[in-house]
Amino acid sequence: MLTRCQTDGCPACAAPPPAAPPRFVKPPALSMKTALLGVRQMAEADLLSVDAGISSFDLMTNAGAAVAHAIITRWTSRPLLVLCGPGNNGGDGFVVAQLLAEAGWSVRVAMLGSREQLKGEAHRHAERWHGNIETLSPDVLKGAELIVDALFGAGLRGALTGAALDTLAAAARGRAPIVAVDVPSGVMGDTGAVLGAVRAVLTVTAFRKKPGHLLMPARSFCGEVIVTDIGTPVSVLEQIAPDTFENDPALWLDQLPVTSDDGNKHTRGHALIFGGYPMTGAARMAARAAARAGAGLTTIAVAEMALPVYAASLTSIMVRPIVTPADFMHLLDRSRFSAWLIGPGAGVDKETLGRTVAMLATGCPTVVDADAITVFQDDPGALDRAIIGPCVLTPHDGEFHRVFDAAGDKLVRTRAAARRCGAVVVLKGRDTVIAAPDGRAIINSNAPPTLATAGSGDVLGGIILGLLAQGMDAFLAAAAGVWLHGAAANAFGPGLLAEDLPDLLPHVFQHLAKEVI
Repeated sequence: MLTRCQTDGCPACAAPPPAAPPRFVKPPALSMKTALLGVRQMAEADLLSVDAGISSFDLMTNAGAAVAHAIITRWTSRPLLVLCGPGNNGGDGFVVAQLLAEAGWSVRVAMLGSREQLKGEAHRHAERWHGNIETLSPDVLKGAELIVDALFGAGLRGALTGAALDTLAAAARGRAPIVAVDVPSGVMGDTGAVLGAVRAVLTVTAFRKKPGHLLMPARSFCGEVIVTDIGTPVSVLEQIAPDTFENDPALWLDQLPVTSDDGNKHTRGHALIFGGYPMTGAARMAARAAARAGAGLTTIAVAEMALPVYAASLTSIMVRPIVTPADFMHLLDRSRFSAWLIGPGAGVDKETLGRTVAMLATGCPTVVDADAITVFQDDPGALDRAIIGPCVLTPHDGEFHRVFDAAGDKLVRTRAAARRCGAVVVLKGRDTVIAAPDGRAIINSNAPPTLATAGSGDVLGGIILGLLAQGMDAFLAAAAGVWLHGAAANAFGPGLLAEDLPDLLPHVFQHLAKEVI
């Protein structure tokens, strides 16, 4: 028996009965290669390393040596100023100063506080420095042609103030490049917030990146980021069990759909897109992206009056007219389609709301984007209740704020949204965050500024749809789609238009295939 869709003015008089929730399937294990560690997790990694037999003194020695090596390989000898803080970051700075002085560099050290205030290994390394220690102030910058910022690491709890703020601000006005140890001082390692930091040309961190290296605005303050091996055993990751990762093919490449010799267009899945009118370009670009992403068949369902527009501009994409509400309900027969997308160009109205609810009610993998998200702004809970199967939401900031709580940093907000609604949430931007309902999150870093162009989000929705249609896990399909989207844009360069993106995907897939071989 069909049940009412519960939406006033819905063009579909009835919705199919809700599908039984899918049986729990253990999510694929994610590669630890690109795991991100928060500030507390990195501190835990250090403690576990000591338990494994690596002294904290050696860890600090190795961290400072990695910074010194990075400097020597990028710059010739020149007057160097090392700014040391009152904690372990300052201890790293003293190691850098000592090693470069031994290598023949002209090195000066300026410190916030005094050497006597340092504790533990930082104090031991400071004692090994036999040069003068100047008091931190903007005056110490005179004559420096390269600056090492070892004032504070990622664990700084508040904004920079006093001599640290004044000195770094003066350094930013100068011409000397700045090298940051761990993160630029004033960058929050967990959130990506910037509280007084200045831009570094190079940041050297240990073992694994932190979320703050990838989240905006901090990412633009870090410059080139180098992750170094300081002796931390990779095995400690099993004990820490990180749940945040940098997006990389290593996470999902083995799950990416591939063609088989005995396959056909039907085994590659059939994607359905609801095409809006009069805004027809968004759905057309999404459809081409779904097909380029590998869907064996792609269909756009459109209002009868829009049929000529779609049919005249599409060849391999099929177009189905919707004349009556029954026509739309007939298309939601799961035996025909393996995944669907609604939102691009759909319009913010009761019809879009009703169709979105009807699609979600089937339990079929669904991408909900753009207008299909905004239609829930008056009753966000209705979106949560409607999601019963694999679902990917792809909002930009404005759409996100209409249906989800905007409190907290981007990683916190996206995780909370995914947990609340039970869907994978892709919060788009230069630092797109992909979060799953179980708490896992992936931060993307390969999106170029050229993606800030009309329609690029519609193409992203289509790519994810194409992967879902082929049976890919929703979380990994979203992550792969976001990365492929960025890689395609990078392959094109300046002058990118959204409609260029689908045709760039074959090049990206060919490159990935070479990695597998």
